[in-house]
Amino acid sequence: MQQQLTDVRERMIVALDFSSMDDVKQCLDRLQGHIRYVKVGMELAYAEGPAIVAFVKEKGLKVFVDLKVHDIPNTAKGAMKSLARLGADMVNVHAAGGVAMMAAAREGLEQGTAAGAARPLLIGVTMLTSTGLQTMNQELAIPGAVEDVVLHYAMMTKRAGLDGVVASPLEVPMIKKAAGDSFVTVTPGIRPRGTDQGDQTRITTPEQAFRLGSDYLVIGRAITGASDPAGVWQSIVAAIEADRSQQAFTREGMERNDDEHNG
Repeated sequence: MQQQLTDVRERMIVALDFSSMDDVKQCLDRLQGHIRYVKVGMELAYAEGPAIVAFVKEKGLKVFVDLKVHDIPNTAKGAMKSLARLGADMVNVHAAGGVAMMAAAREGLEQGTAAGAARPLLIGVTMLTSTGLQTMNQELAIPGAVEDVVLHYAMMTKRAGLDGVVASPLEVPMIKKAAGDSFVTVTPGIRPRGTDQGDQTRITTPEQAFRLGSDYLVIGRAITGASDPAGVWQSIVAAIEADRSQQAFTREGMERNDDEHNG
């Protein structure tokens, strides 16, 4: 999927990795007028409950409720039914829960979505971007290459009828090739140039992630932990804009050369 530049801000999700409503308010005040989409993860959801989703929706923002549901099918179904009622725009499950669990989660989400409302996107987490080969092979006892396991989970997710997956940007091309361009890819592990890698292992810059075909980027500490969050946000958008302009210029030159050669 090739996004237009005007869509970039809609596809950059800022992770609100905080533990209190006060911290969220301060962050959103500093980013007001810039961001369009946020992620509410476990730390914040457990601290503030459903009220945090209502709060960010009142701010006019889309929200990805990132709770990584992983349980028996019936429990996953009930959890998704409840999440649908919150008004989330995107929710997720662990693909490791299996096809039956993921299909039940989708059914619960459909049942919980109000009549006439759009069902939230449902995506499956393949392999956390903090998980490297050694951890996967030795600690999780999953043999093979990380990429092979990610692709296997992605195809399970598609078989269960979900909308897409969470994966590293590095794995997006192979997922799109196998599952199709319409299969949504949500990619954490995004680090703008010059920022710390933190606890992630399979990472790229924002412009590289979009170039690889990511549909949504999740960016947290690089923005929210900065002294000037809005400035960092703007610099990321500018870097993506410059990269796209360069790509367009390069493609135009190649096409012109081909026309001259063929002429």
